[in-house]
Amino acid sequence: MTQKKSFIYSIITAVLLVFSVATHAAEKKTSFKVAWSIYAGWMPWAYANDKGIVKKWADKYGIEIEVVQMNDYIESINQFTAGEFDACAMTNMDALTIPAAYGVDTTGLILGDYSNGNDGLVIKEGDSVEDIKGHNVNLVELSVSHYFLARALDMHGMSERDVTVVNTSDADAVSTFMTDDVTVAAVWNPQLGIILDEAPKATEVFTSKEIPGEIIDMMAANTEVLEANPELGKALVGAWFETLALMQGDSAEAIAARTYMAEQAGTDLAGYEAQLDDTMLFYTPESAYEFASNKDLIGFMDKVRQFSFDKGLLGEGSPSPDVIGMQFGDDSVLGDKSNIKLRFDTTYVKMAADGEL
Repeated sequence: MTQKKSFIYSIITAVLLVFSVATHAAEKKTSFKVAWSIYAGWMPWAYANDKGIVKKWADKYGIEIEVVQMNDYIESINQFTAGEFDACAMTNMDALTIPAAYGVDTTGLILGDYSNGNDGLVIKEGDSVEDIKGHNVNLVELSVSHYFLARALDMHGMSERDVTVVNTSDADAVSTFMTDDVTVAAVWNPQLGIILDEAPKATEVFTSKEIPGEIIDMMAANTEVLEANPELGKALVGAWFETLALMQGDSAEAIAARTYMAEQAGTDLAGYEAQLDDTMLFYTPESAYEFASNKDLIGFMDKVRQFSFDKGLLGEGSPSPDVIGMQFGDDSVLGDKSNIKLRFDTTYVKMAADGEL
């Protein structure tokens, strides 16, 4: 049973939780919970939390923010969907297919980076995408890794009919690949780097560099909570860009920050910097705003929603990819304007760029 399928079985409970918090979602509050999981582009949250930067910005706006590291990525989004967290680090696709698809209005608060090599397709025997034909492919089924595989196959004249997908938790990605039975996997860093370092037969045959901008890593927030409590958005955005500013360059402080992030990610400085090289991280609010405001984002999300619809991830019985509305920074809408459940809001990042936080 896949992680998302198991989520469906618990969705009634989740929906009840969502409705229970919805009555309070529009209320002002002073305490918030934020979830994140291990990934190169999200490691700044570890530093920002542990070194007091999140607290500094929360104090500025008179609120408290508890930042929680989750070991299971999909579970963190499930809990966000159930109302256990007010914000959560997730990809653009997973924001669409989990919270938005289950009726939770979700805002992409910070589009922090896109994968530019941090996702890879690895094979033990062969040196091309064509060589995976007939193989099982281990990945987190119906996640962004599944989308990544579909794009790789399509770009090489193949389809999922040519392979068999085997659901594998991100936490188990490395250990399963080391077994004799597993020959192909679609994984992200840091698991990808570990596999390439430790599995002598592993060859990377496709990376996210070949689909730039399509796999976006962001901090998403519950829209109703955010609208009622803009202080949360200001504090998170402020803490994020302060952390990114100090981790750049060759100063002792920057090296110490990246070293800390590396240790928290289970690697060393060189390993983490290699992962950063495969991450198009938007270090400044200006660059993040430019990406989030670019019309290309609509095209990226159109590809993602079509894949999600084809896989039945937009809700049981969905008549078309238009079933969920997605609103962008210029207020344009892709999909149903009467059912907007995913928003890419540039307001807070623009405030950071303008020095208004």
